[in-house]
Amino acid sequence: MQRRQFTSAALLGWALPWRSHAAGLGEADAALGVRTALERGAEAAVSLLGRRDGFLGNAKVRIPLPGVLQDAEPLLRLSGQQHRVDELVTAMNRAAEAAVPHARALLVDAVRTLTVADALRIVRGDDTAVTDYFERRTREPLAGRFLPIVTRETERVSLAEKYNAVARRASGLGLVKPEDADIASYVTRKALDGLYWMIGEEEKKIRRDPVGTGSDILRQVFGG
Repeated sequence: MQRRQFTSAALLGWALPWRSHAAGLGEADAALGVRTALERGAEAAVSLLGRRDGFLGNAKVRIPLPGVLQDAEPLLRLSGQQHRVDELVTAMNRAAEAAVPHARALLVDAVRTLTVADALRIVRGDDTAVTDYFERRTREPLAGRFLPIVTRETERVSLAEKYNAVARRASGLGLVKPEDADIASYVTRKALDGLYWMIGEEEKKIRRDPVGTGSDILRQVFGG
């Protein structure tokens, strides 16, 4: 049976004429191109974030104190608490950096098990199609993997217990979201947010310059 071919090639906003850039590619070939792009993006995101200062040194994903605690940070610094604030923020971001490498296997598995139907949905989807796919497939299991790692890392800082006590009181007053009242849960969620954001950024690089990736399938599917 002859494979059906795509009638358009707008992968996440790439408004490229399919026939002129990927003539002769069937759905299976196009799905391979999507998998290759996603796997490269996921691998790059994990490598960038899962290292020292991957979170702490990147203002786009750096994890701050949540809610009212972030608003109160200047006052805490003025009251001589700067060292404590810095220590806690550093610990939160180091915990995220320690957790992210454990995402690699699940992300790669999500890419490699992507079906032709999944690829078609991504091709026909909007600018959040890739992130939506990864979140749908991996957020819950990754949260389960991240949480004990983050818990172990944050427990090394005695301030974590104090954070939880203050945050829970603030949560009771509606000043901190309930899901942010526990430092490990908060850092886990923010680490995943940062990971998916970085995957999106890496995917955009492939979108802008598929030829520069050095991959024949990416050049055929996304190149011009």
